[in-house]
Amino acid sequence: MSTKMIGLLAALVVAACSPQADAQASATPAPANSEIGSAIHPVSGLRVTPLTITAAGQVHSFDVEVAATDEEQAQGYMFRTEIGDFEGMIFPSKTPQLRSFWMKNTPLPLDIIYIGVDSRILNIHAMTTPYSLESYASDGPAIAVLELRGGRAEELGIEPGDLVQWEE
Repeated sequence: MSTKMIGLLAALVVAACSPQADAQASATPAPANSEIGSAIHPVSGLRVTPLTITAAGQVHSFDVEVAATDEEQAQGYMFRTEIGDFEGMIFPSKTPQLRSFWMKNTPLPLDIIYIGVDSRILNIHAMTTPYSLESYASDGPAIAVLELRGGRAEELGIEPGDLVQWEE
């Protein structure tokens, strides 16, 4: 191989590894249907979306996992051993309906919060008993159920009537 050819190959290798080449590659737009930028929970694999609760004029922000399918809703927080202070899980309903949850295979106490058709909290079952088969029901038709770490609603002053908003 000639010295000229070796020099040309070396120049190509250097150009391919330069920051400019990386910047050009990263400037390429992602396809419109790309999942890049969607937050996915590292344990459950569920999509994560922002949620706020407005309680007594104060807005509390959470990142919640969305349990959208029947299978995801059946799994919920079963077997999970950690929930952060500003994390939760939302269980949306396709149509408003009476909802009921239990704590089977759930090792942590939860606050189970039922959200009515007006996006306001119907009722809260606070500090539910881990592993319990007791049924915790909504006080009326719910469009969603929110689960937070047990005791969190009381800590933040969250009560029935408070407004809950999240990205669908």
